[in-house]
Amino acid sequence: MKNRFDINIIPENRLESILPLVDLLNNGAIPYELLRERLQHMIAMGSYKCIGIYEADELIGICGVWILNKFYVGKHIEPDNVFIKKKYRNQGVGHLLMEWLFEYAKEIDCLASKVNCYVENKKGNVFWESHGYQTVAFHKSKKI
Repeated sequence: MKNRFDINIIPENRLESILPLVDLLNNGAIPYELLRERLQHMIAMGSYKCIGIYEADELIGICGVWILNKFYVGKHIEPDNVFIKKKYRNQGVGHLLMEWLFEYAKEIDCLASKVNCYVENKKGNVFWESHGYQTVAFHKSKKI
């Protein structure tokens, strides 16, 4: 399977190619132009990247990546907005992605990986736990 998929950081000038998958991830709930605008702001922050999973030339999966540094954990990597096209799910693609992510994190001297996952996302929580993540805190949110 490893030869079937190509996993790499998507170059900044091609990051808009992720928007159709981000749109699917959000079930079309966020207007496409707003997704585009938010992506531009994320890129401008300087700590956002996105991993692309390709089969031939087709982008079949994405994993946003934040490289952060916080007092309590130090430099760490935070996967975000992970999405694999439906027909590629349950084929080990997520496992390959996580292997790649952890290797990349080591290469850039990250000490840990943190992830936010919605409480009601049962499959997502099982996925993250199967890759060694533990629930150690509650992430709170408030609209302003």
